[in-house]
Amino acid sequence: MKQNIVEKIWQQHVVQHESGFPDVLRIDFALLHEVTSAQAFAMIEEQGLSIQNPKQFLATIDHSIPTRQNRHEIYDQTAKQQIELLRNNCQKHGITLCDLDSQHQGIVHVVGPELGITQPGMTLVCGDSHTATHGAFGTLAFGIGTSTLAHVFAAGAILMKRPKVMRVHFTGQLPANCYAKDMIMYLIAQIGIGGATGHVIEYTGEAIQVLSMEQRMTLCNMSIECGAIAGLIAPDQTTFDYIKNRPYAPKGAQWQTATDFWKSLHSDVACDYDQTVELDISLLQPQVSWGTNPEQTIGINQVIPTGKINFNESLDYVKLTTAQPLAGLPVDWAFVGSCTNGRIEDLRVVAQILDGHQIAEHVTMYIVPGSEQVMQQAQAEGLDQIFTTAGAEFRMPGCSMCLGMNDDKVPAGSRCISSTNRNFIGRQGTGSITHLASPATVAYSALAGFITSEYQNTYTQKEAS
Repeated sequence: MKQNIVEKIWQQHVVQHESGFPDVLRIDFALLHEVTSAQAFAMIEEQGLSIQNPKQFLATIDHSIPTRQNRHEIYDQTAKQQIELLRNNCQKHGITLCDLDSQHQGIVHVVGPELGITQPGMTLVCGDSHTATHGAFGTLAFGIGTSTLAHVFAAGAILMKRPKVMRVHFTGQLPANCYAKDMIMYLIAQIGIGGATGHVIEYTGEAIQVLSMEQRMTLCNMSIECGAIAGLIAPDQTTFDYIKNRPYAPKGAQWQTATDFWKSLHSDVACDYDQTVELDISLLQPQVSWGTNPEQTIGINQVIPTGKINFNESLDYVKLTTAQPLAGLPVDWAFVGSCTNGRIEDLRVVAQILDGHQIAEHVTMYIVPGSEQVMQQAQAEGLDQIFTTAGAEFRMPGCSMCLGMNDDKVPAGSRCISSTNRNFIGRQGTGSITHLASPATVAYSALAGFITSEYQNTYTQKEAS
C-alpha cells in the first residue's frame, strides 16, 4: 500500500490502535522551556509519578529571558520565577538544561536542531505552537498542551487521532530577492489562517529541494499559521549533511544505519493525500503583512485589498486603509530574530545589506540571535560589528520582541517591521503594530525608514576611510 511520509512515521510510532479511539502514539523526544513546562511538572508530582526517561527531554530558557547585556538580572518577577522554577524542576528530575552561558542557551526551536537532537523519522513535541519548525528534518513535530506534556513525562506517549495530510507543491524558481519566509507567507495568504486545519503539510517541489536547512526551518515554522498541526519536508542529503557530527547525532556505525533508515522516509510515488495545493513562485514578490493575522499579507508592490468584512477591525488597528500600498509606509522599529528567522544565515543576509550603511535616524533596530551558538558565530564572522556600526543593537539570545513576554517590547502606537511569525494585536507589546517580512526586507526597511525590499537612495553611505 502506497503511503505518504506522514503515514509512514505515524505507523512506526503507533503503540496501540483501536477503531473509534485516538491512537497511543510514542513520542521520541520533547523540548521544554520556562513558560509551559511548570504545570506539567506539577501534575506528575501531584500524582506521585516520575519521568519515564529524562534523557528524552531537553530544556532551555528563551521566552522570558531579557536580551540586554546584563540579562542575569531579571526585573520582571514573573519571568524570574518561571526561570528559577525550570532550573529547579530540571535538577530535581535529571533533565539537561541549556542555561545561560552554557554555550547552548537559546530559542528552543533553534537549539534543538543545532545540537542534532532533531532527526528524520522522529516524533518530537514541545509546549510551543512553532514546534513545526523541526519538520524541516522529516520529523513529525508539533506543539502540545500542558496536560499532554505530563503524559509524555510519565508515559513517553500521547493520545492522538491520526491527522490528515496536505501536500503543498511549490513550482518555479524562487526569485533572487525572495526567501523561504516569503514562500510561507504567500501560502498563508492564499489558503488562509484556517486553510490547513487538521492537516500535517508536506512541502514538495524543486523549490523546496534547493533550500538550505535553515530556510526549510523557516518554512515549516509558520505551518501553524495556516492552521496546520505540523509541516515537514522529506529528508535528503542536505538534511544529512546538516545533522552529521552534531552532539546528539549518531556516531560511527550508527550513522550509516541511521542514514539508511532516513533515506526510506519519503512519500511513495502516486500515494494519496487528503488535499493538494500547488503554488507557482516564479513571479513571487517579497511579502509583507498589513493586518492583524498572517493571512493579511500582500506582495511588496501590491495594495491592501478590499472586500472582506473582518478587514475593517484590522485596518482600524493598524491605522491603514484599503487600496493603500505598504511600500513607502514609515516604520519606527525593525526586528530580526525569533525561531522563524534568528539563525546564522538570516544574520548573514542582514549583515550583507547593512554593511556600509546607516539605519534611518528615527528607527530603532534590534538584531537578536536565536542561540548562544548563533551569537558566537556572528561574532566570529564580524557580523556584530557590521550591525552596531550601522546603528542597530546586537543583543543576547532569546525570543525577544517576537511576543512581548520579556523586556523587549514595541511601544504603543509604534510600527515595527519584523522577521517574526505573528502580527496579532498587541503581540509585540500593547498597542504595537507589526508588519511581518523576511530578514532582508526588514533590513532594507530599517535603512530607508519605510517599508521597502530594495536599496533606496535615501541611505547614508559610510565615509571611506
